[in-house]
Amino acid sequence: MKTIVPIIHWLSYAYYVYVFGYASLFKVFQKQSMMQSMQSLGFNKTWTIIIGIGELIGVLLVLIGFFKPHLKNFGILLLFPFAVGAFTAHMAHQEYQHFYNSLLMCILTFILLATDKNFKITL
Repeated sequence: MKTIVPIIHWLSYAYYVYVFGYASLFKVFQKQSMMQSMQSLGFNKTWTIIIGIGELIGVLLVLIGFFKPHLKNFGILLLFPFAVGAFTAHMAHQEYQHFYNSLLMCILTFILLATDKNFKITL
């Protein structure tokens, strides 16, 4: 059990960075398919780039957090609203083929925070 938790944490970390990383870069660098998809969800070019920059900042914080754990947790918390927003937008527009990654990002947020030894919530 002691080795499974870190493995789950770091696999989740890698996939989290991968999904948010490519999504943010596709938005910032205006990949045609991403721009069309965002436009179909109701976001114009400006908002798509702003969302991409916000996601990119979160990804950079998560990557820097590899060395400074408090920044990793801050980046994860910053990215969580983007995951919820993506999940909500894809479900509202009945784009069921795209909502799996956003749902997984919502779930991985909790897994990453719960398995991080530097993150605690006290109630």
